[in-house]
Amino acid sequence: MFNVRRYAPETGAWGKLMDRDSAVRKLDWPLLLSCLALSLLGSLLIFSATRNRMELNHGDPYYFFLRHLLNTGIGLTMAAGTIWLGHRTLRGAIPVLYGVSVVLALLVLTPIGATINGSRSWLAIPGGFSLQPAEFAKITITLGMAMILASRVDAGDTPHPDHRTVVQALGLAAVPVLVILLMPDLGSIMVLGAIILGVLLASGASNRWILGLLGTGVVGCLAIWQLNLLDEYQIARFAAFANPSLDPAGVGYNTNQARIAIGGGGLTGSGLFHGSQTTGQFVPEQQTDFIFTVAGEELGFLGAGLIIVLLGIVMWRACRIARETTELYGTIVAAGIIAWFAFQAFENIGMTLGIMPVTGLPLPFVSYGGTSMFAVWIAIGLLQSIRVERPVSASR
Repeated sequence: MFNVRRYAPETGAWGKLMDRDSAVRKLDWPLLLSCLALSLLGSLLIFSATRNRMELNHGDPYYFFLRHLLNTGIGLTMAAGTIWLGHRTLRGAIPVLYGVSVVLALLVLTPIGATINGSRSWLAIPGGFSLQPAEFAKITITLGMAMILASRVDAGDTPHPDHRTVVQALGLAAVPVLVILLMPDLGSIMVLGAIILGVLLASGASNRWILGLLGTGVVGCLAIWQLNLLDEYQIARFAAFANPSLDPAGVGYNTNQARIAIGGGGLTGSGLFHGSQTTGQFVPEQQTDFIFTVAGEELGFLGAGLIIVLLGIVMWRACRIARETTELYGTIVAAGIIAWFAFQAFENIGMTLGIMPVTGLPLPFVSYGGTSMFAVWIAIGLLQSIRVERPVSASR
């Protein structure tokens, strides 16, 4: 007999096509537009910081500006692809994605790994490009831990992850964490630690695990310090953070110049492309780690505040997505992304203000960097997918 339901608009390939069309209406537009605004604002700040840096821009003042826009476009495409595939579809591919991210991280420790700014955390790619595997590890650890912690809960077997499940999730996270620690890339380790804590908190795991991890982290930091496992440049950075007046022309130079730039901006700033610190090239790594100093100097408190407000909107919308989804897996993934973005933004802005140690973490969406841009836009794609694929009854 002719199967009428097979050709109904709600089912089959036609139904999937209709679902993809309706997904555009279900997107969280404040989240998407805030991220896009941050990326576009970042392109202007990057252009201001690099247009006169002939030793960096290869004689082309638009070199970093255009590449940042290109990275943003690629990131948007990756976000769209993530939404199209769906976070539930990607859940089945997590073992493969996890394995690839670990292999890429291990390759950094081989001769093809590249050292940039004292950290051997990059892969050199032909054509003058580089890849930072730790950025993708943030995604795979979030997805992998969420898959393990939510598996029995979403199946209705237990209301909360048991101790065995938590151990399995921590074991999955431990492998890339240890590899990244060997690089060493302490900034990424700090972000991964924040992600792990955020994921466990969202999963409903026992508070004993949270307290135990915090205690282990403190003991681990003390052990690393006492055993002299840090590189000299990392020790110098922490020493300069503890004593800002220490070696102001050396290891403390970056932080001091960043403070001068931000402090000189006042309320409205000196005007885009007119900052004396930026134009004079006094702040090193200004297009990446210290991009916030350009906003503080040239756009002032209002411009820098706008960046913080936009980041706040991103966190708010992500929290709303985490709260509204009815599946624990989606909640955990969203919580991991929230912890990632929140900590990394706080650390980046904090180190320019001197309230956090310099770690080399980029400001999400704003700093120049292809791998970091791709990773944050994939994360936005995951958040949007969680919102789009939630049950209709959970909509508000």
